[in-house]
Amino acid sequence: MFEGSIVALVTPMHQDGSVDYSALKRLVEFHVENETSAIVSVGTTGESATLSPHEHIEVIARTVEYAAGRIPVIGGTGGNATSEAIELTRQSAQVGVAGCLIVVPYYNKPTQEGLYLHFKAIAEAVAIPQILYNVPSRTACDLSNSVAIRLSQIDNIVGIKDATSDMDRARELVQATADDFAVLSGNDDTALELMRCGGSGVISVTANVAPREVKQVISAALAGEWEQATAFDAALQDLHRVMFVESNPIPAKWALQQLGLIGPGIRLPMTALSQNLQAGVRQALQQAGRLPV
Repeated sequence: MFEGSIVALVTPMHQDGSVDYSALKRLVEFHVENETSAIVSVGTTGESATLSPHEHIEVIARTVEYAAGRIPVIGGTGGNATSEAIELTRQSAQVGVAGCLIVVPYYNKPTQEGLYLHFKAIAEAVAIPQILYNVPSRTACDLSNSVAIRLSQIDNIVGIKDATSDMDRARELVQATADDFAVLSGNDDTALELMRCGGSGVISVTANVAPREVKQVISAALAGEWEQATAFDAALQDLHRVMFVESNPIPAKWALQQLGLIGPGIRLPMTALSQNLQAGVRQALQQAGRLPV
């Protein structure tokens, strides 16, 4: 159901931290024009952890409105309380998302059986297509392959965003799940490797600033044009790297500001990109052809 180059969209903000909906509309148009496959609204990159529940749904609803059926929108609706995740998922379904991306509960470190029951409860409560999101570097909790494979048997759990960069795990997920279960990379720098294992695409941070270029990599891979995909991917590796010189989405938001697409707003405890790192990010944007030299 979900494949290709899917952007993990930033949430643009004014200097005072309020959401900049004019800039959000501009970003949606940018991704429609550049043929991004889908938008994830209010995931990690969208600063989900610092948006209020009301803002969370409002940003998702506005993204759906601005997309106007031209590009699928996936709502980021995970949380570390099952009841909260169910409510966010239900409200996102009501505003018209194509599916939801649901992160592994963070901080409280549930057991593997707790993770199974958590995702099962959300899937049973809301019939919308759902994508699991495993990012142990962020959550301090790792969804095992065995549990992910069990969950893949639930009809409306349709994929997983795997951000472990472990290709053995990715290969096992692809081989042990149905053909229509999407295994998506959660890491730009290893996305092509995951696709060689049979993956369906990427949920990308880099696509915020280079959507057409990331789409070229993934489309070539899906077409089996591996030599071309490898060349496209090699040209983006510096850009992938600098998107994480500080915590995501700090570099991505700074880069988008340089492209004139958003303002400088970001919410504490996140801060603006450190000055000593700015030249490196700018250089990577120039090398990728996103800024003039």
